[in-house]
Amino acid sequence: MKRLVYGIILSTFIVVLAACGQNNEDANNDAAETITIEHDLGETEVSKNPESIVVFDFGILDTLDILDIDVDGVPRGNIPTYLEEYTSEQYEDVGSLKEPDFDKIAEIDPDVIIISGRQSTLYDELSNIAPTIHLDIDTTNYMESFESNLSVIAELFDVEEEIDQKLEDIHESIDELQTIADDYGQESLIILANDDKISAYGPHSRFGLIHDVFGVPAVDKDIEASTHGQNVSFEYVLETDPDLLYVIDRSAVVEGESAAEQIVENKLVQKTSAYENDNIIYLDPNYWYLSGGGLVSIQAMIDEIQESLENIE
Repeated sequence: MKRLVYGIILSTFIVVLAACGQNNEDANNDAAETITIEHDLGETEVSKNPESIVVFDFGILDTLDILDIDVDGVPRGNIPTYLEEYTSEQYEDVGSLKEPDFDKIAEIDPDVIIISGRQSTLYDELSNIAPTIHLDIDTTNYMESFESNLSVIAELFDVEEEIDQKLEDIHESIDELQTIADDYGQESLIILANDDKISAYGPHSRFGLIHDVFGVPAVDKDIEASTHGQNVSFEYVLETDPDLLYVIDRSAVVEGESAAEQIVENKLVQKTSAYENDNIIYLDPNYWYLSGGGLVSIQAMIDEIQESLENIE
């Protein structure tokens, strides 16, 4: 009888020990579930499905938003209007796009920080706080870098299927837009209005996807492709005489005041084909200047350009 009792106790102990070992193994496996993300600024090891997230790029933010992935901290003072829910005190304010609040970020102690070009020089400082990944858009190869960023998000958050479907929809929209652009063949010029100054953007530039991806021909293919565009005059606009003039009003989102129409539509510009045919298009700077490169923003950008072409008479 004693042997029987002893055997039962020993068996129970072995089962419990095995279960504890299995639980420890599962816990270790969960703790070790990380991926190494390669990006322009290095390699970063990040835990899969991070729970605490700080985001400085609004294109990435709108992607996470449409995928129902929660974030903890954003630069609340610069939020585009279409993401205004993130101005709520529900989200921690982590400073501005170029001046992060390092103390606040450290207080959040995030599992991952996602940055882009405006914060690239601060990568090392942010990496000292938490794993930091740099997901920017290469304007010389817009769609490839856009999809590369999405592949990182897909793997990090296990949302491959959702992103694949949304990418398929975006490609269909771009194909349709390219067909329309090819049919019309109208030449365009893109300018950024900043107070009383303007700069032009052409192929392979910050806003060059209008030409490179969407297929709208550029009236001037030799515009210098720099971050801030090529400084030009209104005489230049008249000289190039675009069929379509796309205007992005920086002041509207940076200073909260819009005066682009009064500045742009002056006596010189009134002599252009774009003005005479009512083809001056004021693009939404929330998408074009503040964000871009997100699942929401890129679809909105496609829609704006398609609408501009469909309104040509």
